[in-house]
Amino acid sequence: MGKRCSRCGEPSITYIRYSGESLCSEHFKDFFETKVFKEFRKQVDLGKGKDIGVAVSGGKDSIVALNMIHEILKERRDSSVFGITIDEGIDGYRPKSLKIAREEYKRLGIEYSIVSFEEEFGHPLDEMLKLKEVCGGKPCSVCGVLRRWLMNSVAKENHLDMLATGLNLDDTAQTILMNFCRSDMKKMIRLAPHDKVKEGLVPRINPLRKVTEKESYLYALTSHMEVHEQECPYADTALRGLYRDVIGRLEDNTPGVKYSILSSYEKIKDPLKEKYEDGRKLGRCAECGEPAMNERCKACEILKVIKG
Repeated sequence: MGKRCSRCGEPSITYIRYSGESLCSEHFKDFFETKVFKEFRKQVDLGKGKDIGVAVSGGKDSIVALNMIHEILKERRDSSVFGITIDEGIDGYRPKSLKIAREEYKRLGIEYSIVSFEEEFGHPLDEMLKLKEVCGGKPCSVCGVLRRWLMNSVAKENHLDMLATGLNLDDTAQTILMNFCRSDMKKMIRLAPHDKVKEGLVPRINPLRKVTEKESYLYALTSHMEVHEQECPYADTALRGLYRDVIGRLEDNTPGVKYSILSSYEKIKDPLKEKYEDGRKLGRCAECGEPAMNERCKACEILKVIKG
């Protein structure tokens, strides 16, 4: 006989190693939603209502985040959800996820905007990366900078109060460890969720940051959500994969280590901000007018190289 749910005795579909619980489909979904809803309310004060953008790629995490936030806000007249999807221009990969994102927006009745690198910057990502001086062997860095620039721009255009991403616990633990290993404390203190609004930047929230990648996938599966499962063809070039493997091995040997990494960061976040936060106000990029620390923002520095 297989394992039984720790809460009701029905057949279990998963075993949560770090908590020691076996859960059936119904109680797993309750377990998952409780964690996400609690984290959302911890990050978002809905007192006066909020218009929240959700960055949706079509992958499991972003589709789950979209559904969770829609569920929370659907009965509120003072709040709304707006979908933002970026088409980077990755042949054979992005078109499939765009279709899924578009269909999910329509199914939920959510307004959305799909913007592309080619329309906004003149070239799809695939073409940009043909120039070695642009990516320097790090395509994810180029893509990340331009995607963040576009998401912030679209969020401002639509007067959104905040922007939610589908970053899960695995993503969060990897980012914390990467910044720690690089001794990049200034980047560490800029991690979402953002509790302060900086002029020109739409604050980000991460309602899935306390659920694992496996839990997110299982929730999408048990909820019969259509998601894009293909991995980005440029993912192999990212250093993040090394940290994912390291943390995965640690989690196998010590269940709960991902939570421990996040918990440790939470305990030192405020002292780090006191020591490393730059009190200077952000300037404006001379090219695009978006917030920037230097004369040009990073996106415009990349585009300058592309344009020659």
